[in-house]
Amino acid sequence: MSTPSLDKLSWNHPKSVLKYEDCLVNIIGIANTCINLGYWPNHFKKLTTIIIPKPNKLSYDSPKSFRPIVLLNTLGELIKKVIGKRIQFHITTNDFIHPSQLGGLKFKSTTDAGVALTHIIRSGWSKNLPTSTLAFDISQFFPSLNHHLLTKIIHKAGLNNHVVNFFSNYLIDRKTNYSWNNFLHLYSMQM
Repeated sequence: MSTPSLDKLSWNHPKSVLKYEDCLVNIIGIANTCINLGYWPNHFKKLTTIIIPKPNKLSYDSPKSFRPIVLLNTLGELIKKVIGKRIQFHITTNDFIHPSQLGGLKFKSTTDAGVALTHIIRSGWSKNLPTSTLAFDISQFFPSLNHHLLTKIIHKAGLNNHVVNFFSNYLIDRKTNYSWNNFLHLYSMQM
């Protein structure tokens, strides 16, 4: 199911707009301005969380039967992706990321993770060492990350002060609304 964002736009809107080079240049200009000013507009910091039921549950009397989905501003998400790709390019080309870091990186896949894990296990076996694997989900790691520490890491990665200031501003004053009306609307659309 595709859900419109907080600004009521779906991803089809930016996809059709980005076909025009002038529009793409303007969006890149907004991203550059955000970084150069060290500022993430408050409009992009407003989020709405809707709660939708998980399909095929026998009962909906438990919180585990529902899934929260955060709706963001589409243009803000697009600009955030542009900035994220730039930063990823910078830190990977400067060897700031450890070679075993595979998650969330461009040109890295589950296959790469499997090959790396297999190599580590087989290397251990060749030395007659016991091997084991521990896996855990860190999807909620970012909200609990120490913001001051993150800005220090970004600075240490060699990113300039504009980027450090941008991230300092990006992380503060974010607001989330919980919308029951959106839940009811989406639920009725599924029925």
